[in-house]
Amino acid sequence: MKCLRGYAGALLLLAAAAYAVIPILRVQDAPNASQALLSGGSKVPVVLGVMSRCPDAILCESVFDDVVSRTGDKIDLSLTFIGKINSSEPDYGVTCMHGPAECAGNVQELCAVKYEETPRWWKFIQCQNAQGRYKVGEPEVVFQCAKETGIDWQNGPTGKCAGTDGQGKGEKGIRLLQESVKHTESLGIQKSCTIVIAGKPVCIHDETWKECEGGHTQDDFVRQIEEEYERHNRIWQDDLEDGWVWL
Repeated sequence: MKCLRGYAGALLLLAAAAYAVIPILRVQDAPNASQALLSGGSKVPVVLGVMSRCPDAILCESVFDDVVSRTGDKIDLSLTFIGKINSSEPDYGVTCMHGPAECAGNVQELCAVKYEETPRWWKFIQCQNAQGRYKVGEPEVVFQCAKETGIDWQNGPTGKCAGTDGQGKGEKGIRLLQESVKHTESLGIQKSCTIVIAGKPVCIHDETWKECEGGHTQDDFVRQIEEEYERHNRIWQDDLEDGWVWL
């Protein structure tokens, strides 16, 4: 019996300890909590499956420029790149559909995404696209667009990742490209450009718009993002109205 009592006591102590470390916020005890939680919100993941020199990707990113400006505070935007892992490819270990120069552009964009804030890396990509698809990834374009968007290519982490010479052959950047290509395959993305909102492919541009059940205009994409944002954050609102939030 002593052993059982000791065992039961130990369980009670463990339960009390666990309860003590679970962060529970009672909203009425923290008047600013409701506003803070709702203003932060849960952002909607938006992924563009692209290739940096692909005309479909450039068109898609152009369309999405307005979407980003209208929903930037509600989305977690990222890029994932289409290619083929190829161990015999000497520079990148990846075959890019539009050649090695596209691999260089992919590397540069991935490094910008990794090390810069979204508004800056997005402007960097838009700047490269504006020079024409055959210029994406070229050193002179990289340096120009880095300067225009405030990226310190020579001394900052983005340039060091992609290669400060502008060739897009930095060791870190090449690893990012290989990881991105594998990730793209795991998502089942095969066409550039594929738009994925909240984990669901919602539209493809492959010479024309395809498989766009919810529409393919800027307003359509904004609407779908806002609907997902509302759905993602509804549980927060429900918990706040109940007076309790588990963090």
